Amino acid sequence: MRRLWILLLMVLFGTPLGAKDLTILTSFPSDMTDVFESLWQDARPRTRIQVLNKNTISAVEEIQQGNARAFDLFWASSPEAFVLLGRDDRFADAAVCGPEGPAPIEAFAVSSVGWSRRSDSTLFMPGSWNDLLLPVYRDRVAMARPARSGTMHLLVEQLLQVRGWDEGWAYLLELAGNLSTLTARSHGVPDGLINRRFDIGLMIDFLSTSRGEALQFKYGRPMMTFSAQIGILKGGTNPDLACAFVEMLLSRSGQLALRHPNVSRIPIDAQIRAEISATIPPEITADLKLPWLEYDPELSADRYWAVNALFDLMIADVLVERRALWRRYHALKNQGFGAELDRVHQLLTKVPISERAATEVSYSAATGLRPSVQPATGSDERKLLDGWRQEIRALLALAAADLEALETSRDE
Repeated sequence: MRRLWILLLMVLFGTPLGAKDLTILTSFPSDMTDVFESLWQDARPRTRIQVLNKNTISAVEEIQQGNARAFDLFWASSPEAFVLLGRDDRFADAAVCGPEGPAPIEAFAVSSVGWSRRSDSTLFMPGSWNDLLLPVYRDRVAMARPARSGTMHLLVEQLLQVRGWDEGWAYLLELAGNLSTLTARSHGVPDGLINRRFDIGLMIDFLSTSRGEALQFKYGRPMMTFSAQIGILKGGTNPDLACAFVEMLLSRSGQLALRHPNVSRIPIDAQIRAEISATIPPEITADLKLPWLEYDPELSADRYWAVNALFDLMIADVLVERRALWRRYHALKNQGFGAELDRVHQLLTKVPISERAATEVSYSAATGLRPSVQPATGSDERKLLDGWRQEIRALLALAAADLEALETSRDE
């Protein structure tokens, strides 16, 4: 009798007999994952698939804390997230899918970063990263906090790797003068553009191109391409289904599905890319043939926590103050001040932590594998952040004093 009741409940609630759940933790939006859920359900109608969307940083933290909800797969764009989790031994063993199956971590798509604007915008489209510093873009640029967005951390790290530690941070600190806002998540940037909250948004390519005709995207130069990946996690309950999903993603149908308008990603399979070359951005094709620079996810992972913490302390936490100082700087520059402003510029673009120190303190404070910038209960980490905060505040105070002295001399 009890078995009959169980069978009746399965029928009433639509649960197929013998069904198994495949659970995926991902940073991708539902518009994208829905395409692959449909592909999966068409092939395996007797299995359920459950997808939870979290930003990359929160997802990495959940897995590092033990994958208590037993997710089978982690699916994201950020290559350093996979390095961090790999160092923490969070992925399944190499033989999980057998000798003929996929590896525990597989690349499935190619991407790069840049900026976007609305298609109906009359504002000049920036032609380079340096164009974004021009006065015409003041209060018109937006980006997500890298501590909340894996793809935005990747964008910040790309600038640091291309320009070098000091010059990369100097660029970001000057860009802060033109920022309108910092969104809580990367998806908030294209949404904010469409809703006319700002005019230029920094983002990864597919977040713009999946918005169809609403947005226009431009890749930043020099260009770095990187691979989005999927990984089979330790502690999942259905490794067989996880292997099958990865196989589907790498199959011809899965790679072609990446070009669905709601996905707009570039296949990792070179043969598929060649077949659909007319739909692939020429910048991506050129970079894959002869890359300008190689993105280094290991380097990014080494200083992941430090970069996020520094961005928050130097930009996010003091954005209004820093933006006001840059306005005063430009006002004086427009009034004929020149060399007198050199020290102010140096103060406003100085990062108080060296590249080497950023890596070393991450490990000495036991933060090397932690993406969170929130202070832990340990006093060492709190003291570290407090020290950085004080140095940053001191630099801003000196810049403000210099500006006030120049303003006073102007008014005399």
